[in-house]
Amino acid sequence: MRKFLPAFLMALMGGVALASPVTFIERAPYDETGIDVAVDQSALHGILPEAELTDLVEAGRRLFNTHFTTNDGAGRPLATQATIPTHFKHPREIVFQRASGPDANACSSCHNKPSSGGAGDFTANVFTSEGTESADFDSVDPQFSNERNTNHMFGSGLMELLAREMTGDLHAQRDAGFAEAMKSGEPVRVDLVTKGISFGSISISPNGVIDVSQLDGVDQDLVVRAFSQKGVIPSLRMFTLNALNAHHGIEADERFGAAMTGEMDFDGDGVINELSPGLVSALVAYQATLPSPLPTPFDNSEWNAMAKQGSAVFAEAGCASCHVPALPLYDLKFADPGPLDSAGTLAAGDVPEPALYDLSQLDWVAALPRDENGDVLVPMFGDLKRHEIADDRTSHFGNELMSQGFVPRSTFITAELWGVADTAPYGHRGDLTTLDEAIRAHGGEAAASRDAYADLSEDDRNALLTFLKTLRMPQ
Repeated sequence: MRKFLPAFLMALMGGVALASPVTFIERAPYDETGIDVAVDQSALHGILPEAELTDLVEAGRRLFNTHFTTNDGAGRPLATQATIPTHFKHPREIVFQRASGPDANACSSCHNKPSSGGAGDFTANVFTSEGTESADFDSVDPQFSNERNTNHMFGSGLMELLAREMTGDLHAQRDAGFAEAMKSGEPVRVDLVTKGISFGSISISPNGVIDVSQLDGVDQDLVVRAFSQKGVIPSLRMFTLNALNAHHGIEADERFGAAMTGEMDFDGDGVINELSPGLVSALVAYQATLPSPLPTPFDNSEWNAMAKQGSAVFAEAGCASCHVPALPLYDLKFADPGPLDSAGTLAAGDVPEPALYDLSQLDWVAALPRDENGDVLVPMFGDLKRHEIADDRTSHFGNELMSQGFVPRSTFITAELWGVADTAPYGHRGDLTTLDEAIRAHGGEAAASRDAYADLSEDDRNALLTFLKTLRMPQ
């Protein structure tokens, strides 16, 4: 069996729960030598047996909770927060700053409500830009950056698997349309629908030209991107690499190493080889195996009756058209590196064989509902699709000055509601303190549902809010 932690550390950690409370520091108090977890990427291939996956997840959990130090490579005096390795024009004298980062010592510094891997309070907000035209910014002025609240990571492995399957469906529909147009010599319209979610349509001419003007909620490459509030990041691996650099000043070798940048110490902090591909894989495995939030009944029978009523009201008001209660997932095997990882991220072609984490081995998966075909129903209350969520009448969710990933300022991916009862505050900036405020702030495509909510009787509104309070995080 492959081991990813020294034996004495495994004994010290004991049977730590997957979603354990945040600890101040995971390493020994006398340790000043840097990261003390080692994972051999070359040992990660094929389906990992349950015991080996458990060890890898534990290594990732330890890293996720580690407070990185300068001995680890924390800080990036010469490197910006940009996703593409970019140097500052002038070295930074201050190691940590909220404006452009680094701004956190540990992943769990922000992802901690109600436990490690969770969401963040308003105090954990970050300031993010595309890292291109404003890569050198050091201001929280909205013309340079967008302020964002922290999303939770629970169930994120299932979300990425859903996005992969949906992308595969859309690509297959596009390719079938190509074949039909070539064969018939006539233009072909392809309606893009996967797992019951419509992403508009494309028209394909016999010469192969695609008209994408009727696409809806997805990029022209038809890749469903599940992560970030704009839906612009396709994988946990890419999300992790971005966050390590932006928030901690930890530069992963697969993006910032000599093979990619020509420099041994791209960020100029005196530390080389800050995070190996194996350690990134451990972080991905930890996040991919975090349990799914599940609806949780109250101890109070009267409240449960209200929640049942509220579930029906939620659907009748049109909320479930975007916050789809559950989407079917056919395959529980999570490949890392995955098929949608992009440049600057270890890709499937960079390894002899990706590792496969069979999520069906995990205890919490047994509690997930199944459909009549035996497929897992992922209860995320979302659709992995972008929607325009602001308009002239209700502009709260369109109050940013910068676009991200060429997504319009008023457009966001549907916020998954699983766990919403435990992850206040709400909104992309975390400046809405109640669910009622968050619902009333909806505009654009959600205006009709917002108006339907506002027109409800007080009893029905209270019932709907009671239902949302059953969408708890894993306890």
